[in-house]
Amino acid sequence: MTDPFKLWSYLSSEPLLWLWATLVAYWIGDFLFRASRRSPFANPVMIAVVILGTVLLMTHTPYERYFKGAQFVHFMLGPATVCLAVPLHANLPKVKRALLPIVAGLVVGSTTAIVSVLAIAKAMGAGPVLLASLAPKSVTAPVAIGISQQLGGEPSLTAALTIMTGMIGAIVVTPMLNVLGFRDWRARGLAVGVAAHGIGTARAFQVHETKGAFASIGMGMNAVLTAFLAPVILSLF
Repeated sequence: MTDPFKLWSYLSSEPLLWLWATLVAYWIGDFLFRASRRSPFANPVMIAVVILGTVLLMTHTPYERYFKGAQFVHFMLGPATVCLAVPLHANLPKVKRALLPIVAGLVVGSTTAIVSVLAIAKAMGAGPVLLASLAPKSVTAPVAIGISQQLGGEPSLTAALTIMTGMIGAIVVTPMLNVLGFRDWRARGLAVGVAAHGIGTARAFQVHETKGAFASIGMGMNAVLTAFLAPVILSLF
């Protein structure tokens, strides 16, 4: 164990190392996020991804080995998504009063997310597999992967695109909506939930509880609607 290379070889083969690495990377991201006074440009998920990606590249660690240790975090995505029902229930009266605008915004937002990315990708010469991988990029990762598989896409590519979509949405949504003059927390939350799924929803809860509740509505309902819309819209391309 006096040889650092042998020590690293031993440690990197242990699954728990990568679970701890994931938690530490996110802790660093969250620390920097708080130190920046919750600036959207210091998104903790983005920082954690950069840190982990750098470590994996520097240590020549295959993603498969990393995932064996970090898959517990992936498993917790399901329960974490279900927990979003708690603030949703607390804001149920507000949801009922805004049901029609919610449905209208959901349909327009979901359709726009699919059509826009497919139109841009098609214009740039993307093939069928890439188009199928891009179509569900605005829904939460577990659902997006399932939709991608059904459409004939590449699930791993869809996962990467979905995470990237969420990070970009979480970073730009607050300053963009401020510039556009949207002040209603319900509208702001629904927009980020439809466009940036779980990562955007997490950011919404950091800003305002009502915004987070409506973001969770947008995220959940968009996942269901995209499962129906994506195959139909993709067939037109």
